[in-house]
Amino acid sequence: MDPLRSDVRSELASLAAQLIADSGLDYQSAKRKAARQVFRDGYVNAAMLPDNQEIDQSLLEHLELFDLEHDLRVARYRGAALHWMEQLDEFNPYLAGAVWKGIVAAHAPIHLQVFTDEAKELEIRLLNQGIKFDVSEIAHFAGRSHVPALTFYWEHDLPILVSVYRYDDLRGALRRQKTAGGTARAERGNLAAVRELLAAGSGNAAPQQESEPP
Repeated sequence: MDPLRSDVRSELASLAAQLIADSGLDYQSAKRKAARQVFRDGYVNAAMLPDNQEIDQSLLEHLELFDLEHDLRVARYRGAALHWMEQLDEFNPYLAGAVWKGIVAAHAPIHLQVFTDEAKELEIRLLNQGIKFDVSEIAHFAGRSHVPALTFYWEHDLPILVSVYRYDDLRGALRRQKTAGGTARAERGNLAAVRELLAAGSGNAAPQQESEPP
């Protein structure tokens, strides 16, 4: 890669990471705002923008330097994720996003993805447990549509996001996504994988991808 382009991407990744950590912006919003800060109103070539993995690396470095609570937050959020995955086990829950990766800014939600054709039963289960939730939509992980999302707080301060997919979406969810280096990284983990993370005391290292469902 052109050294100048590499330097610009690194600068944008660092700025985007600060915006995510300090303001709770999502990755795309943080990327656009960082580009405006660097280029003002000038044209931005898409090739100059960092990808999410570059931002992840910068965000992890930022949190390790400036957020003394980060390791404790990762452990607590993963423990809460495990609790809710056990509660919702029949709906095929997977942990995704910041808590799965172990890069958890203060504003990050615990993102559970469930794969079920019994979405109404899921809502009833939460209501029966005294959980009051809001209903919205979130982009499908494949980017082709939106899916329902249930959001609520647990223990007063833990934000939980449950995105609801059809069971047939599970096969696509478990396909490996290739990184720039050609290696595979799991984008989400099931109950056993989250237990493995907690037992190992892992930081941001995700275990191997789960096998596809039959």
